[in-house]
Amino acid sequence: MIRRVEPRDVDAVVGLVHELALYEKAPEQCHLTAEQLHTALFDEDAALFGHVAEVDGQVVGIALWFLNFSTWDGVHGIYLEDLYVTPDQRGNGLGKQLLEALAQECVAKGYTRLQWWVLNWNEPSIGFYKSLGAVPMDEWTTMRVADEALVRLGSAR
Repeated sequence: MIRRVEPRDVDAVVGLVHELALYEKAPEQCHLTAEQLHTALFDEDAALFGHVAEVDGQVVGIALWFLNFSTWDGVHGIYLEDLYVTPDQRGNGLGKQLLEALAQECVAKGYTRLQWWVLNWNEPSIGFYKSLGAVPMDEWTTMRVADEALVRLGSAR
C-alpha cells in the first residue's frame, strides 16, 4: 500500500534514509535524526512531503519530496529527494507505485515536472527510470555550495 507519510512513520523513514545512504556508499554523510525529519514533515511551515510503501504493517519504501518552481513554465513541480525500497521488496512494483503517486500529485495540481538525481553508477535504477519514461538531463551540470564554501559565500560582503 502506498500512502502519505504519517508521524508514526518517522523512525522507520529515518532508518530507510540511512539505508539509502549506505547503498549510495556515503553513510558517513547522512546525519538525519527523527526530530529533524518530524519537524521538516509536520511543522507548521513544513516544506517536505513524503509517501511510504507499507507491506504487512511495515514501512519498506519511501519517497521524500518537495516543491520546486519552473520560471519558464510558471508553475511548481516536484523534486524527489529520496526514493528507496528495501532490497527484499524490490521487484514487487513498490518503486513504480511510489513514482506513480508523485506523478498523480503533479497531474492533479497542474505541476509540469517530476525530477530527481540518480548516481551515474546506479545502472539498475537508471534502467528502471528510463522504463517509466524518465530522460537523463545530460546537458546540465549539478552545482552545489556547502560546508566551508557556503560559510564563506554567506559571509561575503
